[in-house]
Amino acid sequence: MGFFVDMFDIYLPIIVLAPAIAYFVSPQMSQSTTAIVSGSIFAATLLGRPIGAFIFGHLADTIGRRRTTIISVGGFGVGTLLIAFLPGYAQLGIASVILFIALRFVDGIFLGGEYTAASPLAMEYSPHEKRGFYGALIMTGYPLAYAAISLLTLVLLQLIPAGDLNSPYVQWGWRIPFVIGALMAFALVYYYITSVAESELFEAAAESEGDEGGGGSPILELFRGENLWSFLQVFVLMGGFWLTLYTTAAMLPGLLTGELGLSGTSLTITLVIAYLVLAAAYIAAGVISQRIGRRTFLIAASIIMATVGTFLYYLIVGPAPQNLFVLIVLVTVVTTVITWVWGLATTYINERFHTGVRASGFGIGYSLAVIPPAFYAYYQAGLDTFMPFKYTPLPLLVIGALLILIGAVWGPETKDVDFHKEVETTPAPDEPGQPRP
Repeated sequence: MGFFVDMFDIYLPIIVLAPAIAYFVSPQMSQSTTAIVSGSIFAATLLGRPIGAFIFGHLADTIGRRRTTIISVGGFGVGTLLIAFLPGYAQLGIASVILFIALRFVDGIFLGGEYTAASPLAMEYSPHEKRGFYGALIMTGYPLAYAAISLLTLVLLQLIPAGDLNSPYVQWGWRIPFVIGALMAFALVYYYITSVAESELFEAAAESEGDEGGGGSPILELFRGENLWSFLQVFVLMGGFWLTLYTTAAMLPGLLTGELGLSGTSLTITLVIAYLVLAAAYIAAGVISQRIGRRTFLIAASIIMATVGTFLYYLIVGPAPQNLFVLIVLVTVVTTVITWVWGLATTYINERFHTGVRASGFGIGYSLAVIPPAFYAYYQAGLDTFMPFKYTPLPLLVIGALLILIGAVWGPETKDVDFHKEVETTPAPDEPGQPRP
């Protein structure tokens, strides 16, 4: 539920604010400049997340997962509520969008803390034979939140029309989902305070370190020795995760509306169906990886992604099927084949680090890897100089799949790691990241 609230907040400005962006920009602003403003609002959140992972990863590994989750979720709940009451360009001028971007940056910091603390807490309570399923269940928060916020926006636009600057949706309708996002965050804080206990594994590790007089900085420990090799391997793997995700979550919708001329309503219906199926695919990925192994699954999935996924993606943007049903099926299959590896993200990364640095390793490895892929628009612009723009996602998809393949081959199998026995890995000189005999 925490990850659902997290993802709901992330996509608020992308989906909800798109029909109401005129509220925050000058009427004389060009379409390209307006697009830059919208992109900056989203980018501010992404830039804040790695910072939050550093800050709250350290806190989660020192003061506890539960307390850190309460602070981080409460923080982005307040930030989201403040955004809901922001005045627009007519009242503050350019300061309104600057204030929006600043609040989203702070929001991003707290959002980076939510999964950094809450996911290790959940994984440390999960029996290792069910971690694949529970980790995938957590990750369904992304597709379910994307589908929920898309449907909510579609319903609001039917009830509260958007149009010019003075239309009801532009003036106040967009605020409703932001208030809902804040209320869900506060409800989650209340639940954590009243019903969630601290990780027993963390408490045992903290007590052991106290008895031994240890307990240095988790961040410093993360970036040396065996932990550094684990982090670098996770960074490569997650770089592939993020790059391939952007080909479906960011690039494909634009191509569907631009190149194929899909209406906003048809696009929303297509994506909602695709993301609901994706949620089920996440669960399937987690269960399959529990049987055949995380490493084996990631290797096989990356190869399928680079071949089958790329070919099906080409069928969407190349021949461009005119039948909406066929298009929905293709988009759903492509989204699933490319994105279902995310069902392993929470489980696998937590399994790569021991308790003392698990929150830091998970949060920073998950978030920091987003930065190079976040410049996907610039990569597309470079590719556009020698190939049609609609085909630019294809090489990026192949590169992302190769990064996943390299990261999976580099790392060890983790499905049988027992957190309570603190199974560690040590890099051999010629085989970094291999298990200690």
